[in-house]
Amino acid sequence: MEDAKMGNAATIRAVLAILQWWGFNVTVIIINKWIFQKLEFKFPLTVSCVHFICSSIGAYIAIKVLKTKPLIEVATEDRWRRIFPMSFVFCINIVLGNVSLRYIPVSFMQTIKSFTPATTVILQWLVWRKYFEWRIWASLIPIVGGILLTSVTELSFNTFGFCAAMVGCLATSTKTILAESLLHGYKFDSINTVYYMAPFATMILSVPAMVLEGSGVVSWLYTYESVGPALAIIVTSGVLAFCLNFSIFYVIHSTTAVTFNVAGNLKVAVAVLVSWMIFRNPISAMNAVGCAVTLVGCTFYGYVRHLISQHQATVATGGGGPRTPRGRLEMLPLTAEKQGDKI
Repeated sequence: MEDAKMGNAATIRAVLAILQWWGFNVTVIIINKWIFQKLEFKFPLTVSCVHFICSSIGAYIAIKVLKTKPLIEVATEDRWRRIFPMSFVFCINIVLGNVSLRYIPVSFMQTIKSFTPATTVILQWLVWRKYFEWRIWASLIPIVGGILLTSVTELSFNTFGFCAAMVGCLATSTKTILAESLLHGYKFDSINTVYYMAPFATMILSVPAMVLEGSGVVSWLYTYESVGPALAIIVTSGVLAFCLNFSIFYVIHSTTAVTFNVAGNLKVAVAVLVSWMIFRNPISAMNAVGCAVTLVGCTFYGYVRHLISQHQATVATGGGGPRTPRGRLEMLPLTAEKQGDKI
């Protein structure tokens, strides 16, 4: 009886964790799109910089003042040798996401982001010469096919926005792969990750933002009618972006890897639906099918990874099963599924 109550409590906690994660994630995406489209604040570098600043302050308060998480100490040398390169790629990833959001609908941008598993596997295979078994490659087919169908049938297609989103996928994959080597030995959670990376990202982006968008921002401040409320919305988006990191931390510790994977793909579907209800961007039937195929493919990919990891764990503990020749080791692709979208 006691076990049943604990199981029910764990289930309720997991559901609540997923719902609040969805809420923060979708809200941040919708507000960012609203800033670019409705507020006519077409400055993605500046918006990203605001997010980094809010996250830097928020992480400092969370760790140093509220002490919600213990600070993971990192040597000064490692901060520049390991954290800074990660922060640079991290910065590019966030900026490209906001750039793509300015030019293409949320539905299209979110679908393209689902291409990240494929870019991660391909990069590891091409650059790092890692080998994967046929099931991993087969699971990527619906993802690639869905992206192609969605791109061809997108009614609001924009080449620049599409390229920004695709390069953003490569940046996400690069960040995930680099994290394995650069952050080896450090067990970062989402809050500590932001604590160290957000200040570096702010430093990296502040000068380009001022040079490329400074005059435009000043012009907007003088010409936009309701500057006060608009600035409040922009800052709110930065605060919510930081809160998203707490929600990621909570959901990671309340769900399994499989649940997290499925919930992540359903989150994309929720973001697509909510964005369509708000912005009413045209979506053709084939475009919706392409999006659905992509999300199903991502879920299938996550399921295949789970099966392979279970098999490898069984073999490693002497549970039997065919062993792979050492020279052609079938490896699991790295994944960012336990990190999600930060800032």
